[in-house]
Amino acid sequence: MTIDVVIPVFGGAAPTRKCLESVLSNAQAAPLEVVVVDDASPDAAITGYLDDLSRAGRVTLLRNEANLGFVRSVNRGMSLHPDRDVVLLNSDTEVANDWLDRMRGAACRAAEVATVTPFSNNATICSYPFEGWNAGLPGALGLARLDRLFATTNTGRTVDLPTAVGFCMYIRRDCLDKIGLFDAERFGRGYGEENDFCMRASRGGWRHVLAADVFVFHEGSVSFRGERLSLIETAMAALLEVHPGYLDQVREFIARDPARPLRAAIDEARIACDAREAEHVRRERAREGQGAPSPGVPRTAMSAATAMRLLALLFTPTAGKPLRARLRAILRREGLGGVARRVRGATR
Repeated sequence: MTIDVVIPVFGGAAPTRKCLESVLSNAQAAPLEVVVVDDASPDAAITGYLDDLSRAGRVTLLRNEANLGFVRSVNRGMSLHPDRDVVLLNSDTEVANDWLDRMRGAACRAAEVATVTPFSNNATICSYPFEGWNAGLPGALGLARLDRLFATTNTGRTVDLPTAVGFCMYIRRDCLDKIGLFDAERFGRGYGEENDFCMRASRGGWRHVLAADVFVFHEGSVSFRGERLSLIETAMAALLEVHPGYLDQVREFIARDPARPLRAAIDEARIACDAREAEHVRRERAREGQGAPSPGVPRTAMSAATAMRLLALLFTPTAGKPLRARLRAILRREGLGGVARRVRGATR
């Protein structure tokens, strides 16, 4: 069966080009169609590039006449071929090797698997080397070699997740047929839509898994500005309104940390590569223990998904404006690592 790789696009010409070239240049055994949804991008560099790819027959281009937002754009892409599995791929990601074949393998391993998420440098509960890492691609191997190390070290291994992470999300069509598309009415402006979908699927007996043998790069860091904070906070409130047990499930997963042995196996494999890579691993683990911001990274850099996790603290019974102010103060003083350390402590 052909798989649709759906990539919604709006801004960011350079990362968009890197993403698409990585998908188009890495051959897969599984047939795939790259479906790009241009959400009325105002960037001529993006629209021209997408037109060239479309004319060359390299991608299927859907262009929204007006900006519909992320969720409606994704739904449009997922609806194009109603008989196919889909992969939702952010335009600020890069893939390598036979990434899709391995994700498909994880999706087909059990009939009740609904979604598959790979490891990434920026994927909250699916992050490597650790949640809260904000220094880009770990180590010095490069994406292709690092991904191949995941493929050979964690071959066929999966871990059950409470929710997929939307930067790279394989979705089985039989689950979409039963659960429906993303809730554009409730989450139309973005954030929380994949979590809502996963919670609905879980109620129907479906599972979500981490494909431990795949690594996808995700740039994903954005400035933690007030407007984005407000949007994410609204999305978290909407999510908890329909799924009040969501935070408990995520906290339980973090406290149990079933992916730790899989990350440790990658550490050992990297250490065995050479002394330089071993030193990178040592520094990463030291940084994780200290909760310190990474050198050269803005102290306020934070992905939307990570912000969702941190804002979960605002919805505990005793939270409110003082906690919000405290989070911002910690970010200014200690960066993302300081906040992540407190979040980990709060979930134990």
